[in-house]
Amino acid sequence: MPRTRPVLLTGSLLACLAAASVALLHSGATGSGFLYGYAGTWALFAAAVVALRTVPARSVAPLVLAGAIVVTATGLVAQPRTSTDSYRYAWDGRVQAAGTSPYDHAPADRAVEGLRDGWLFPGPEVCATKDHDLAPLADGGCTRINRPTVHTIYPPVAEGWFLLVHAVSPDQVRHKALQAGGALLSLAVTGLLTGVSRRRGDPRRAAWWGWCPAVPVEAVNNAHIDTLAVLLSVAVVVVVARHRIVGGLLLGAAVAAKLLPLLLVPGTLSGIRRPRPALATLTAVAVSVGALYLPYVLVSRQPVLGYLTGYAQEEGYEDAAAGRRYALLRLLLPDAWALPAAALVLLAVAVAVWRHQDPERPWSGALVTVGAAFLVLTPGYSWYALLLIALVVLDGRWEWLAIAGAGAVAYLAGPATAPAYGCAALAVGIGWWLRRTRAPGPAPENPRLRAEPHPSEDPGLPAAR
Repeated sequence: MPRTRPVLLTGSLLACLAAASVALLHSGATGSGFLYGYAGTWALFAAAVVALRTVPARSVAPLVLAGAIVVTATGLVAQPRTSTDSYRYAWDGRVQAAGTSPYDHAPADRAVEGLRDGWLFPGPEVCATKDHDLAPLADGGCTRINRPTVHTIYPPVAEGWFLLVHAVSPDQVRHKALQAGGALLSLAVTGLLTGVSRRRGDPRRAAWWGWCPAVPVEAVNNAHIDTLAVLLSVAVVVVVARHRIVGGLLLGAAVAAKLLPLLLVPGTLSGIRRPRPALATLTAVAVSVGALYLPYVLVSRQPVLGYLTGYAQEEGYEDAAAGRRYALLRLLLPDAWALPAAALVLLAVAVAVWRHQDPERPWSGALVTVGAAFLVLTPGYSWYALLLIALVVLDGRWEWLAIAGAGAVAYLAGPATAPAYGCAALAVGIGWWLRRTRAPGPAPENPRLRAEPHPSEDPGLPAAR
């Protein structure tokens, strides 16, 4: 019986976490109200992870996987709660199925008016409700798609996923198909992380992804395409040290799913001094990205980068005074200096990772680069941190999860962006200091174990090498 108590305790906490997640997603809370409930699920998550440490080793992997299935499934219980991005995904899939490039027309264009349906483009009676999730159209109608007057921003692997989900989905399935796809991708990430952790001797850290409240909310309920990029990114950092070309090709696919994995490049080059493996990796990345973009370039009449530059301007990445980006740097520097300062900091971090990180642990350098980028850029979208969470699982430095929490605060309570990321930076700094002070030093020499010189050796001369 005593051996089953830790399992029962952990299972009970997981049940509470699942119930809290369902209640949160079914609640009508928005903004700060949603954030408070979300913080409660994170507290239950932390308690379950701590309880897992007492579970017998043979029960850990089954419990991690079972808990991941339950927690992930909670994201399916409601329509998207905090993001409308999946509606654009559904539209892009529908447009491609009709034989049109998703890069050629914005959803509001008259040229694709015949593809509109009542789910994404409701009738006048729904438009009259002034629902905050509905975007008005010039013709007096409305749509659930955000930014309906701009072209899509998503890269080709993402577009391929949208088309695949559309092709295998029954009619009138609405958002559920994308949520189900997000759940499958999330569980695939859990399985991959569990397998990697088991080979290292302890699969407990896989729970940091599988049970994390960000997974049911962002990866499943909001169905963000970032989850596909995370799955590919985990594969990249696991294989790249042994298979440079394969790792580079996978990294190119990850970048072509979401541009954020570009931040993994310094980590994949950690500790490399010889040009050949570095060039093999970078060339494979470039070839992969080019090959994946090429079909869309050939069939599209418009640029395949879509709204990328407009998005950078809208979010304040080009003009720091226009938004809440570079929030920590702007506490110390004038707004006009924020962008060049951010570029210098990120360049310095990338060089340091390349020169000093362990080439056998590319995920460690990748975590530093991605985490530093979040602290410098202070993005306002919480789902970006899904990549960081997976890297934390691989590397084990749990304090970096504070950055994921900061992203949620920035998204749901925008004015608190600087304090949230400041607290996350403090948590990372404290974690670094504690690990440094606790690092074991060289073992003291035992005089009894000191080897006596051989009679033929002169103790006054250095040993031969």
